Amino acid sequence: MSDTPDSLAQLLNAPIIPLPAEWTVPERVEQLAAARALDGPDAYWEWVAQQQRWSTPWTTVRTGGIEDFRYFEGGRLNVADNCVDRWAEDPATAGRAAVVWEGEPGDTRTLTYAELADEVSRLAAGLLELGVTKGDVVAIYMPNLVEAFTSIHACNRIGAIYTVLFSGFAEEAVASRLAAARAKVVVVADAIYRRTKPIPLLETLRAARVRTPTVTATVVVDRTGDGVPLLEGEHAYAKVLETGAAGTPAVPLDPNEPSFLIFTSGTESKPKGVVHSVGGFLLGTWANAHWQAGYEEGDVYWVAADVGWLTFPIQAVVGGLACGMTIACFEGALDTPTTARFYEICERHAVTKVLCAPTLLRMLRKFGDDLAAAHPLPGLKLITVQGEPLDGDTFGWTTDTLHVPVVNAYGQTETGSTWTYPVYGAEDLKAGSVGTPVPGHAYEILDDDGQPVPAGVKGNLVLTSPFPTLARTVWDDHDRYLATYFSRFPGKYATNDEAVLDHDGHLWVLGRADDVINVAAHRISTMEIEAVVTAHPDVVEAAVVGVPDVTKGTVPIAFVTLRTGAGDDASAQIRARVVQEMGGYAQLDRVYVTSAMPKTRTGKTMRRLLRDVVVHGGPTGDISAMEDPSALDAVAAVVKP
Repeated sequence: MSDTPDSLAQLLNAPIIPLPAEWTVPERVEQLAAARALDGPDAYWEWVAQQQRWSTPWTTVRTGGIEDFRYFEGGRLNVADNCVDRWAEDPATAGRAAVVWEGEPGDTRTLTYAELADEVSRLAAGLLELGVTKGDVVAIYMPNLVEAFTSIHACNRIGAIYTVLFSGFAEEAVASRLAAARAKVVVVADAIYRRTKPIPLLETLRAARVRTPTVTATVVVDRTGDGVPLLEGEHAYAKVLETGAAGTPAVPLDPNEPSFLIFTSGTESKPKGVVHSVGGFLLGTWANAHWQAGYEEGDVYWVAADVGWLTFPIQAVVGGLACGMTIACFEGALDTPTTARFYEICERHAVTKVLCAPTLLRMLRKFGDDLAAAHPLPGLKLITVQGEPLDGDTFGWTTDTLHVPVVNAYGQTETGSTWTYPVYGAEDLKAGSVGTPVPGHAYEILDDDGQPVPAGVKGNLVLTSPFPTLARTVWDDHDRYLATYFSRFPGKYATNDEAVLDHDGHLWVLGRADDVINVAAHRISTMEIEAVVTAHPDVVEAAVVGVPDVTKGTVPIAFVTLRTGAGDDASAQIRARVVQEMGGYAQLDRVYVTSAMPKTRTGKTMRRLLRDVVVHGGPTGDISAMEDPSALDAVAAVVKP
């Protein structure tokens, strides 16, 4: 890992972009300085805890190390109380919009904090009537609906453990996760709208329930208004609210108890349920939303992500509401019915801040400057991105075109929040870097032998101290948790990502360590090659993967989507560019030009499916998270010739 290719050198020499006065928020600068001045991570997390409402005070901030930590022993609190009740009880905030929702067909709904608190309390009482008790698992199988907010916080209110199932999951994926979670109740929408078509979720759930005997009841949200006849054991959401009309108080909970589990998708035969805790997730997500987006008077924060992606609970359902923010929520596809949908939502709901995956920004760039110019969005103050690497060109286009800072953040499902990024309104930017760790977090970059590497040298990114949102275990398999995250570098959490620190102290995450390929004994990160490819002016988006080669062992290939009007020689230019900037050892074996890439609904490119199409002729693993199956057909069409 000691060699530094030209592209990495260029990345490390990226200039700092000082915040101009109009992007700076002085009070946040002062608050961040005070937080960084606290005496160590535990003192910082105690400050964060003091921003929440506790029913019983804690006696100890932290016990244990990174593999077995516990926070705020003796204390008791409730997530729904902190996210909903405390704002609803304050006359100054009770009438503030908590959720501003828009469905794909154009229908809208807004709930104030007072209205949200009322519905959450009634739903929680209704779940109790269905037999849900503290510690039971409730699955939530729906898209971005208001009922996703109410269902999650109804579970929080009574101490039930929730798990959100991606609304794009098919029968097998739903059944396996319900079985693994031992779910007792499922809250489901009868159908969802996606690209103008209703997709039946209740029908899928009914088929999956045959293999999930632990499920005793289903609560059905009538999303379509069609009044679907219900079967035995199925209960209308509206009726459950009526049953719970008297409401129920929030239950004080140990902050270390499990709050929810989220299943990682992938090719593994057994879904891996990552468990996050009650107080840990609340504290960490409050801090995450506070630093990454930050509430300012009049804000409308649009988390343009799917509720099935952990980002949505972090930034919207828990962290955003814990900060008292107004959360915008959209059900459908952002290019439906026209490419102007993103801009129209921002205009219609007076959105001031947006969180999304970098893919959305690349999509907007592809839609063109003329469309952006027709929708100037003068009220927009921030775009923050996470979920996959952000290339410098997309960063530049966004800042230049939308005239807002772009905060690039990094975290994982297991970390429960993003933990390194330039704090909004307070810290300088670099195009593509993830800034520096926010207070309460510490990391190292290690070589394969576990030794720290100097600035400018790639290595394995690890976390060296605990923090509240770090996952506590894997559901029903603690040994798997220890082996997956702590066995390679004992006493440290292995992210399994590669990273490099530049000489200005900014961190760059280069992608999964297993995306490092060996080409004729040269170690190359596919993400580094990808950064070079996306820098070509005709490339809108790109994905680079390694595939087997008889002579070299592995060779990199690129899939690219090009701008309209790109020249016929674009592929040749891309290959030449990689050689010029990285050297012949990184030469692309092939460049495939495709009209679409397989993505999850949250916008992440599914690179393993691209590799499967080339190597195996089609997908070999789980494709349930893929948003648009036709994209895989487009890829297969360009590979087969």
